[in-house]
Amino acid sequence: MLKNYLKIAWKVLLRRKFFTFISLFGISFTLMVLMVATSLFDHAFGPQMPEREMDKLLFVNMMRSELEQGTQSGPPSYYFLDRYVRPLEMPEQVSINSVYVSVNSYVDNRKLALDIKFTDAAFWEILNFNFVEGKPFGKQEVEYASRVAVINESTRKQYFGTGDAVGQDIEVDQVKYRVMGVVEDVPVLRLHSYADIWVPITLRSKDFKNNGMHGEYFATIKAHKASDIPAIKEEYAQMMRQVPIQNPKEVKALHSFSDSILESFARTLLGKGREDKVGLLYGILAGITLLFMLLPTINLVNINISRIMERSSEIGVRKAFGASSSTIIGQFIVENIFLTLLGGLLGFALSAAVLALINDSGIITYANLGLNLRVFGWGLLLCLVFGLISGVYPAFKMSRLHAVEALKGGSK
Repeated sequence: MLKNYLKIAWKVLLRRKFFTFISLFGISFTLMVLMVATSLFDHAFGPQMPEREMDKLLFVNMMRSELEQGTQSGPPSYYFLDRYVRPLEMPEQVSINSVYVSVNSYVDNRKLALDIKFTDAAFWEILNFNFVEGKPFGKQEVEYASRVAVINESTRKQYFGTGDAVGQDIEVDQVKYRVMGVVEDVPVLRLHSYADIWVPITLRSKDFKNNGMHGEYFATIKAHKASDIPAIKEEYAQMMRQVPIQNPKEVKALHSFSDSILESFARTLLGKGREDKVGLLYGILAGITLLFMLLPTINLVNINISRIMERSSEIGVRKAFGASSSTIIGQFIVENIFLTLLGGLLGFALSAAVLALINDSGIITYANLGLNLRVFGWGLLLCLVFGLISGVYPAFKMSRLHAVEALKGGSK
């Protein structure tokens, strides 16, 4: 039965080529935009290298002070993270690293603009970088503030060409570092791990003397297992309640949270840095998606109604031979899902082309956007939803026709 429905659907699509073209164009363009947006979302918040084990990671990237007049928000200080966050008992590991800083390097009279990040040894143990050459610096290099570095592939190519980089010196901001390893490029959207060059955090030991709460540092927390995440959040909240306010005459309260990347984004964007607004963020994204799909869905419904009305005689014959309304509805829904899946295939092809253009354009530094299994799954789901929504009403309307009226070509 299904095979016959698909054959009929194909013949119907070939019968009215112009309507078919409009339908496929609307479906493919809509899905292309949604797939590009989904890929960007996954690239920024999904489990991507080097933050592969996202279900076991939490991040501390914001300290909010409520003042007598207004608020002060920004990354926390090394002092706060080292004294209060690093000693937490529930996490498996805690890493502290700086916000990346833009610096200059010169090679063959060319200026290279590089982003440098200062990290500890735990940074390389928590995150899953892909080393293409050498290895990371360890606890000994960090303890002795050795001038060593890990660089990414793009920096190696620009500075050393096609040759080996490990063991050679790279001069950055008038400071020479010995290269210990080379890693695959990390996209700029992964703010907690992105950089062009990583060096030991102890090279910025002057920042350690700042005993304020605000600074230029992040913390990455890794749990033993994903189920420990709620307990770590609770321990972090208890710790924050015990942190003393250093200048109570000016500061009324301190707020800081251990969040996933998405939770941190939602809290900052929608929760004024205090409230968990992930549910609201998902609701907004779902609403935008539905609104974006609404217009092409309405157009597809109208086209389907016009196409189905031409087949009223067919419906009448089938009803005269005992076909039920549910059978007819099922046939038209299958036909419409077949149409939307064809449009979806075109949409996937267009999405792949647009994502490749974005990667090559350099708009997003080191972007590696693509249609992985998660993005493909969402695209397939949207195709099915698109097909059901745009096909149910026309199919239901035409299935209600009386057999005699349908044989006469009626549509009431």
